[in-house]
Amino acid sequence: MSKIAVVLFNLGGPDSKGAIKPFLMNFFMDKNIIGAPIPIRCFLAAYISSKRSKREASDSYKELGDKSPLLDNSKAQAAALEKVLGEGFKVFVSMRYWHPMAPQVVREVRDWGADRIVFLPLYPQFSTTTTWSSLENWKKAADVAGYHPPSSVICCYPENDGFVRASVENILSVYKHAQADGHENPRVLFSAHGLPEKVIKGGDPYQWQCEQSAARIVEGLCKALGVSSIDWQGCYQSRVGPLKWIGPSVEEALEKAAADKKAVVIYPHAFTQEHVETLVELDIEYRHVAEKLALPGYYRAQTVGVSAAYIEGMATLVRDHVGKTGVCAEGGKRICPEVYGRCCMRSGLDLSKAA
Repeated sequence: MSKIAVVLFNLGGPDSKGAIKPFLMNFFMDKNIIGAPIPIRCFLAAYISSKRSKREASDSYKELGDKSPLLDNSKAQAAALEKVLGEGFKVFVSMRYWHPMAPQVVREVRDWGADRIVFLPLYPQFSTTTTWSSLENWKKAADVAGYHPPSSVICCYPENDGFVRASVENILSVYKHAQADGHENPRVLFSAHGLPEKVIKGGDPYQWQCEQSAARIVEGLCKALGVSSIDWQGCYQSRVGPLKWIGPSVEEALEKAAADKKAVVIYPHAFTQEHVETLVELDIEYRHVAEKLALPGYYRAQTVGVSAAYIEGMATLVRDHVGKTGVCAEGGKRICPEVYGRCCMRSGLDLSKAA
């Protein structure tokens, strides 16, 4: 029987208070995050990581016991997926900015003796700042190790049926709770991690894919509720630095909801597990903003996590890609419009070959 390794890509997070600064340094040294030449990038990364590790990031992780739950939650997803996939599959977690990182996971996959690899990002929507960065990093580590088994890359799945169904289920329970509290038609806010506007203008399809995800989830919600439409809006969180970012921001969306006297149900549709951006930013910081704005109600739906529908959807994706090679979106076809020149399928990337 063939041995198939499934490698889940995720961001990573500090596992102790002392890891916060080096984690941030790794993050801001990524050329996909800060595109400046190396000397300038080093200076900026050192400055930002030092500043944020003492203030914003330190305060946020303090709320979580000075560590990120991202690795534990990703491992739980890996275990659930491996159980559904069954014999012949082993699921590994590879983090981009903190352990376990690509060099370590390359060795683990090689030592297990994988006959082929399926790469599956835990980001439903592709971005050069997330999935592409992880792919580049893996290829660099694999080239160093001289390890290039046959492989296929699932670059994105913004409208995956399992992901959409799990999202609908999670939003629906909170939506009905809001209705039971007397909010007849609460506004659903779909929140994604923001990006500088210049990244999108450079051809990154992330914002477009986030919009596709939200639209599909809304279709499912309408069907479940037996209505033709609901009140909803997309927005973006986690702005950093002076650049102009895509919007509207969560703050702007909350201000609009307050002006419209609307309760909100916020759902982080670009995240598939709970971590600092959901547990602190959404559950604590933006809740405080909502209270100051005197919103009629503020509710938050959970991420898909280990939801049966999501895990089944991911298992189907993996099985469908076992026989494929190269990079392709769900279904094997390019889904991004031509205007998005940074579409991963246009890259020609092949992790089965050395650079």
